[in-house]
Amino acid sequence: MHKQARETFNRSFTEEKYAAFVASFEDTFPGQLDFRVAETPVFVPKALKEKILQASDEIIETLASPDFKAKTDRAVPQDQNVPGENAHTSFLAIDFAICKDENGKLVPQLIELQGFPSIFGYQAFLSESFRKYFDIQEGFEYLLGDNSYDEYVRTLKNLILAGEDPEQVILLEIFPEKQKTRIDFAVTEKMLGIKAVCYTKLIREGRNLFYEKDGRKIQVKRIYNRLIFDDLQSYPDLKTSYHFTDDVNVAWVGHPNWFFRISKFSIPFLSSPYIPETRFVSDYNGDFPADLENYVLKPLFSFAGSGVNLHITKADLISLPDPENYILQKKVVYEPVIQAPDGLVKCEIRMMYGWKDNAPKPELLISLSRLSRGEMIGVRYNKDFTWVGGSAGFFEK
Repeated sequence: MHKQARETFNRSFTEEKYAAFVASFEDTFPGQLDFRVAETPVFVPKALKEKILQASDEIIETLASPDFKAKTDRAVPQDQNVPGENAHTSFLAIDFAICKDENGKLVPQLIELQGFPSIFGYQAFLSESFRKYFDIQEGFEYLLGDNSYDEYVRTLKNLILAGEDPEQVILLEIFPEKQKTRIDFAVTEKMLGIKAVCYTKLIREGRNLFYEKDGRKIQVKRIYNRLIFDDLQSYPDLKTSYHFTDDVNVAWVGHPNWFFRISKFSIPFLSSPYIPETRFVSDYNGDFPADLENYVLKPLFSFAGSGVNLHITKADLISLPDPENYILQKKVVYEPVIQAPDGLVKCEIRMMYGWKDNAPKPELLISLSRLSRGEMIGVRYNKDFTWVGGSAGFFEK
């Protein structure tokens, strides 16, 4: 997107460098990389950066409003309501498609947002690796709050550990060794000293939680939550000592309830030139737009693109048994803006925030980008292409 930075990078690119770049992940974290890494980062020009920041600030203003929790109480399923919810989310991720406006200027358009941690460890490692293996033009930064990698690590430690012994802080997942994002768990352990622990391995004794390590039983004080509890429905026969709705003596970093509150459910409450028209299907009362080909149907309680319908009909909407749990969103047109050797590629940028419990608003830390040639953005939809996949963002200072 930034012409000069793009040309500098593309001139320096070779398949040999890319192969060495990807091989370095295997060398450092053997067997952990389980998705495609794009050949290039995204270079975001200053004018677009300012629009992304403006859009994000407008969204945060709504999320931080006094009535936001009341508006989103319905979002938390009664059978998945976890005790100990804090005043606001600990993490925020805002996803923007990169588009063009009627004047041909690049603009962000909100796609999704989530009150759930993203891959904070891996993104820093990835961005540092891009700098190591390729020519990144001076005047571009991947860190959006801190001034150095070490400072970034300290920020994450303050947020996630909050002064606790790393042994007593865990990254919680279900079968973490099988997750697509497990390389982030490995990076996070190296960065912060906390282990990924499977939900099935937690031991509850009264209101306290423990896990076993090297034959020792260690009490859990804080949980860096990476488990989407809805995923547990895929394992109906699990027998566990701890159930996630138990009232236990732990502090959540990324409380599970915020995954539901800050999600597609929140988008109808937002208003901005950078947010496409979005309404709950139930709000239409059967009077749907005539141009449904320009809309996308999304279930509220799904993840990673599951259940999204790009080609909807009125019959699809009428047949929904629970229209209050779906949104109808005006489609955005991704502008192919990344110059690959064999054409242009679409992209999406995620802005990633941390939010300390006593802070009035979240702090922007880092970003990720996803490059696509397929109909949908996402690694699973672009398996057979090059210059696509997960990547990093470098922003013009």
